[in-house]
Amino acid sequence: MALKKNPKVDLKLKYQRVFEISLALALFILVIAFKYLPQYKKEKVKIQAPQELVQVEDVTHTKQETPPPPPPKPPIPIEAPSDEVLQDIELQETELDVNAKVSAPPPPVKKKKEEDTAPTFFVAVEQMPEPIGGIQGIQARIHYPEIAKRAGVQGRVFVKAFVNEKGIVERVELIKGIGAGCDEEALKAVKATRFKPGMQRGKPVKVQVSIPILFKLQ
Repeated sequence: MALKKNPKVDLKLKYQRVFEISLALALFILVIAFKYLPQYKKEKVKIQAPQELVQVEDVTHTKQETPPPPPPKPPIPIEAPSDEVLQDIELQETELDVNAKVSAPPPPVKKKKEEDTAPTFFVAVEQMPEPIGGIQGIQARIHYPEIAKRAGVQGRVFVKAFVNEKGIVERVELIKGIGAGCDEEALKAVKATRFKPGMQRGKPVKVQVSIPILFKLQ
C-alpha cells in the first residue's frame, strides 16, 4: 500500500494561498512606490551653437590664351658682290633703233607625232605557244638561290613571256614573285627558253603567255 503524505508538511496544499498573498503584497508595494516616491521630469536642453557666416566668392572663369606665333626666322644673309666683281661686268647699250627694219621670225616647225611601232601580242589564240621540252625543261634551267635555301623560301613565280612568230621570247615580265632571288632566276630561265609559236588561222603570230615556275626545297 502507498503511503499518504502528512497534510501538515504537504506544500501543494498551501501553494494556491501563498501565491495569492504574494501577488497582493507585490501590488500593494507597487502602488505605494508610484504614490509616495518623487517623480523625475526630463528637462529639454537647448544647445545654441554659434552661427558661422559663409562668404561665397564669385570665381572668374580662366581663359586659355593662345600663345603668339613664333617670330619669323631671320633671312639668310647673302654676300653682296664686291666692287672688283662689279667692275668686270660690261653693260651693253639698251637703246633701240626705231627706224631699223626687223625681219619677221620664221614659222615654228611642226613636230611629227611619233607613231607607236610597238608590236601587238595576242592574249588568246587558237593554238597557244608551248615551251620546247615543256615546263620540265624550264624547271631544269632553274638554279635554286642559296639565299632562298637558307631562308626556306618556297612557292610559285608567275612570269609573262612575249613570244614572237619564230618562238623566240622577246621580253619577260614578272606577274607574281616570292623574292629571295627566285624571281630573277625564273625570268632568266623563261627568257632562255625556245617556244613553239602560237598559231592563229594557220599562221604564226605574236602571243603573250603566262608561265608558272615552282620553287620547292627537297
